[in-house]
Amino acid sequence: MAAKINEAHDHIAKAEKYLKTSFMKWKPDYDSAASEYSKAAVAFKNAKMLEEAKEAYLQEAEAHTNNKTLFHAAKALEAAGMMLKDMQRIPEAIQYIERASMMYVENGTPDTAALALDRAGKLIESQDLAKAVDLYQKAASVFENEDRLRQAVEMLGKASRLLVRQHKLDEAAVSIQKEKNMYKEIENYPTCFKKTIAQVLVHLHRNDFVAADKCVRESYSLPGFSGSEDCVALEQLLQGYDEQDEDQVHCVCNSPLFKYMDNDYAKLSISLRVPGGGKKKAPASAADAGEGAEAGEADEDEYAGGLC
Repeated sequence: MAAKINEAHDHIAKAEKYLKTSFMKWKPDYDSAASEYSKAAVAFKNAKMLEEAKEAYLQEAEAHTNNKTLFHAAKALEAAGMMLKDMQRIPEAIQYIERASMMYVENGTPDTAALALDRAGKLIESQDLAKAVDLYQKAASVFENEDRLRQAVEMLGKASRLLVRQHKLDEAAVSIQKEKNMYKEIENYPTCFKKTIAQVLVHLHRNDFVAADKCVRESYSLPGFSGSEDCVALEQLLQGYDEQDEDQVHCVCNSPLFKYMDNDYAKLSISLRVPGGGKKKAPASAADAGEGAEAGEADEDEYAGGLC
């Protein structure tokens, strides 16, 4: 352990020497200094001195920035963020990863930026859902700007689910619509059908039947939607909801098509209730059936001789 610490300090001393200027050396040697700071960070990390490792990575990042090697500067910032993650200082870690992502974009490597934002989103999800949504949306925007729609829509999907989890249903409705548009653009129509189900569930939980119905009607223009399992189920759901038929809504929402969606949408499905508590069709008992038959016979007798 002591040997690793001494090794780290030796690398720091060498880095500082490379940064000094003199009469014969007009410019700092940023490249060599960055290399020494990187070695120091690894030595500190191996010695379990994570705070010192983080600082060494930040010094490496500064040296690379001064040397105009932004990709390597961003990598060092990410590494500093990982040290903070290991120290359970997640919000601070996210700040460094966001800074790194901006550097990746500036360097002309947007894909790496988007992947960094995705990693940051996963890190913060358990602590701050709103921040995770923000990071996934930023990642989606970066991918979208590069016409990487498949990757963009994956990030949007993560954001949509977390918005539902936070019960931010207005924002979720907008996000899912954007997802659906992207899937339509890349001609992934079966997934468009699933997104229509998600939309309808969100709108019904918003008590907006008109919007839910509109989503289904618009989906009829999608190849293969009309008559599909998804279409039939949605028509039954909307009919049951409109008629306040709790049995029909319960039947559709508990079908495998709905129950085995992503967990956040499945929860919406299971918890959906019709307005005003709805009505249930009570099964007819044998006594009720007998009374009904007698009533029918009485009516028949009453009008046996005709209306006159």
